[in-house]
Formats: sequence, C-alpha cells, structure tokens
Amino acid sequence: MSTVALAVTEGMRQFELSVAYEVFGPPPSAVTGPWYDVSLCGPSTVRIGRFRLEPDGGFDRLARAGTVIVPALAETDEAPPAELVDAVRAAHEAGARVASLCTGAFVLAAAGLLDGRRATTHWAHTEELAARHPRVEVDPDVLYVDDGRVLTSAGKAAAMDLCLHLVRLDHGSAVANTVARSLVVPPHRAGGQAQFVTTPVPARDDHPLGDLLPWVMERLDQPLTVDDLARRARMSSRNLGRHFRSVTGTTPLQWLLTQRIRHAQELLESTDESVEGIAAATGMGTATTLRRHFNRTVGVPPDAYRRTFRARARTRIRPGEDDGSNPAGNPAGNPAGSPAGTPDGGTAPKWSPMA
Repeated sequence: MSTVALAVTEGMRQFELSVAYEVFGPPPSAVTGPWYDVSLCGPSTVRIGRFRLEPDGGFDRLARAGTVIVPALAETDEAPPAELVDAVRAAHEAGARVASLCTGAFVLAAAGLLDGRRATTHWAHTEELAARHPRVEVDPDVLYVDDGRVLTSAGKAAAMDLCLHLVRLDHGSAVANTVARSLVVPPHRAGGQAQFVTTPVPARDDHPLGDLLPWVMERLDQPLTVDDLARRARMSSRNLGRHFRSVTGTTPLQWLLTQRIRHAQELLESTDESVEGIAAATGMGTATTLRRHFNRTVGVPPDAYRRTFRARARTRIRPGEDDGSNPAGNPAGNPAGSPAGTPDGGTAPKWSPMA
C-alpha cells in the first residue's frame, strides 16, 4: 500500500484533496523509514476550486497504485465522470485499496464497489446516496466505514479521520499519532463515532467533562466504571451519558473501552510487556478479557498486532522524540504498568475530548 494515488478531476473540492495530501505526503520529521509515494492522477489540467492542478499522470496510473483516494465531488446532482468511474473500478479489480472522502462515495457507488456493502458519506448527502444506489447500505451515523479494500468517510473532518486510520493500519498507532500531532488534530476518532453531534464541543475548561476526561486518561490502569465516572463528575449516570453523547458522540462505556484499546495498541507496539501485563496496565483485568475486546475492536489478537507493528514503530520514531501517542500528555515510551498520562514535566500535546 506504499503507493497512494489521489484521483483528481474537474469539480472536486480542495479541502478533502488537501487533507489526503497532507497525511500521505511528506511525513513529519519524527517519522523515519519507508513512507508513501503519492501521485495526483487525472486529466491534463484540472481546476479544483480556485486552484489549477497539473496531475502527475492519467487515470490509468490508478490501477498501479496500492491505495486509491477519491476526494469529494462538489456537485452530486450529475453522474460522476465516466472516465473516473471506470478507472476506479479497474484499480479495485487490479487489487488496489480504494477509499472515498465525503461525496467521493458517489464515484465508488457508480463503479459498483459499494454494492452490498455498508458505506457512508457527508450526512447531508446520505439520503441521496441511498436513493440513487439502493444496493448500498448507507450508514448516516458514522465517521467512516472500513470494509477491507473499500473504505468510505463522512464529510470534512471525517476525511482526516479516515486518512489517519489508513496510516494506522499501515504503520501502527505510534506513527499515526505522530502524523496527527504534527497536524494538531485528535490522534484517533473511532469510525463508529457519530458524524453529526448537535452540541458544539466547547472549550476544555468550560464543558462538563473538561476535568473528567483527562482524569480518566491518567487512570486507565484502574477498573473504572460508569458509576465511578459519574461520581467524579458529580452528576448522575444518566446525566453523564447525556453529556458524553453530546461531547464525544458515544457512550461513557464505549469511550472508556476505546481509550483502553488505544493504550493497549501503543504498549504492544513500543514495549516488551506481556499481554497479561498490558491487560493490567490498561484496566482490562485479565489477558482473556483484553484478547476478547482487542480482537473484536481491532480485528486481530494482541500477539498478531504486536508482530505486525512493533518493529516498525521502533524504527520510525526517533529515540527521545515525543510521538504524541497519548492525548493526556503521556511521555513517549511510557513503560507498561506505570499510570497512563503521567506528566513528564514537559509541555503536553494538545488534547481534544473528541479523541
């Protein structure tokens, strides 16, 4: 998947295209080793918003890429260009992983790649996508959908989430977190998180969970429950759930489980601690519990995940540099068994309750 082709054509939106290039283009200085080879593929000259782009090659290059990214279309009323649709279909048939950002899903649907699959797009266009392509199972309530070699994202910021998800799949959590930190965005938002939260996220010091979330991140090794969180926040469990849904788009229990799994991923990549030790360090209790939740969430057992990513993470993050892997300020290389988020005396990376 080291070659990434960005499909460009007239009438695309520059935001999603720029997001993809920022993520897959030249990596942050803290990331070393092999990286992506990115190219723009499209007609001779294309206009994207107020900009004119000179692609590196034609659509035929999509079929030779490991990953093909289809950015958002500005207009969905008309059918996408047939040349683009045919090239995306050919790339998928050749074995490429194909991902759409925002309304780029209309191209994948036109190519037949979404037939019988769950997919998403910007919430304002989900009904239209479902009406025009009834064989697609459109999910309007998620940030992105990973269906193996076909992935789709919701609009705008969700495009960043999907791109970082791809980096995480290819290079591990530590590298993905480093890229996120360089872009000053949350290191990880799960694809199943709601794409449309009705209450805007207030400043950290103002919202009801402002003190609670970092407090939890510092105690992931403890067997915290929803009742524990409610007591800490000085509110009922019902009120806690309502505030969590409005601020994070998910439930307290799911958010807590996500943080535990993320921390387990980081420890598997960067330490030699046993699965039993990581289970204790992440508050999972036993190795059996960790394996069950990890396999269900990540898709592979912890041992297989470690074999795949640990060596890469160690060689691509320069020793002593903060990889930004813990949004609560955990120093890089925090040993297993020590409390997550222990301050190291330095400046903690920027943190978001939506992480």
